[in-house]
Amino acid sequence: MGVCGMKLWRRCTRVAAAAFLVTLAGGAGAGFAAPADFIHTEGARLVDGAGNDFAVKGINLGNWLLPEGYMFKFKRALSPAEIGGLFDELIGPEAASNFWTKFRDVYITKDDIDFIKAAGFNTIRVPLNWRLFIAPGEDGADDRFEGPGWALLDRLVQWCHEAGLRAIIDLHAAPGGQTGVNHDDGPGFPLIFYVPHYRELTIALWQKLAARYRDETAVLGYDVLNEPISSYSDVDYLNPQLEPLYRDIVAGIRSVDPNHVVLLDGAQWSTNFAVFGRPFDANAVYTYHKFWANATRDALQEYIDFSNRWNVPILIGETGEYNDTWNAGFRRLNERFGIGWCFWTYKNLDSHLSVVSIQKPAGWSLIANAGSVDADALDPAALPPRDKAQSILDAYLEAAKFRNDRVNTSYLSSLGLAAP
Repeated sequence: MGVCGMKLWRRCTRVAAAAFLVTLAGGAGAGFAAPADFIHTEGARLVDGAGNDFAVKGINLGNWLLPEGYMFKFKRALSPAEIGGLFDELIGPEAASNFWTKFRDVYITKDDIDFIKAAGFNTIRVPLNWRLFIAPGEDGADDRFEGPGWALLDRLVQWCHEAGLRAIIDLHAAPGGQTGVNHDDGPGFPLIFYVPHYRELTIALWQKLAARYRDETAVLGYDVLNEPISSYSDVDYLNPQLEPLYRDIVAGIRSVDPNHVVLLDGAQWSTNFAVFGRPFDANAVYTYHKFWANATRDALQEYIDFSNRWNVPILIGETGEYNDTWNAGFRRLNERFGIGWCFWTYKNLDSHLSVVSIQKPAGWSLIANAGSVDADALDPAALPPRDKAQSILDAYLEAAKFRNDRVNTSYLSSLGLAAP
């Protein structure tokens, strides 16, 4: 779809979505009459199709469809693009492409999903990179909605459906970047707020995703933008633009999907709810992220106040990365106030801060060292021989298979769950 076509589509979907919300909701914050078995809002609660409370107990599938450097023990190659460039140097572009295809096939499998369900989770949150779903055209024209992400996400949703899990689809990296740091795979600045084409492409991507999954009850909802607008950005200029962008994205979603929850993250890494006004969608959840905070009510008060004022549900979409004692205390604190949770993360390399841990392959320090120097200073002569690097990466792929992972039972216990 070209830019002009997107603009016309955008005007039409705004009108359609506005009419839909007025007819269905009877005003912001009203109950949402979702069909049976869709998770939806009812006041400040999430409920299933029978009206029973649905308390989210979730885990993030970090690193799978959006690799992050720290999960490979890298200190400099942090974004997906940087990691991809490093692997091209290590083993060559063709072999690197084969590696990533295999990586996505083995890192999360049906065995992982079945284990997550058996351990007691009821939800997974899956971070996406737009680059796996869109093949950009030249100069922003003729973008094609194709890529390996579609089949991978379809397969995951089917596994969740079969296992009885719910999936939150999370746009972790939007076109142009929405955060301005490495995990949005952008240029280091949130260009979605500056470049109209990126804004329109994000809206169109969400409309495609919503049209694809509008009838799928295993999908809990759509997390529209992960951790938008870092504190390093021009927050005075950008923060007032966040909710208008959400309105446009949700209008696109609602033009094709009246059933699913939309999840709206606060600004500054999903911590700041002051950017929000009166809720504009009747089936919305507001989500915050918080790591390493004191496990006391003051850490949540802003979000509790927002929920009470507008009678809307809130969810913590990412937390953890700390010790088991803190995990247990912070989880219980959220549960005390009826707040569902998704911890970060399910799988990591040589870590006790995840549900399962990948055993570090022999020689991994050679790969980690290469990912821990400035790319401009990277000396190809100092890299391990390609056959050696390939052997180490092949060993990593074998170690990443669920049957070879180590289950961190104390981590699960801190979440009130247990290994099956």
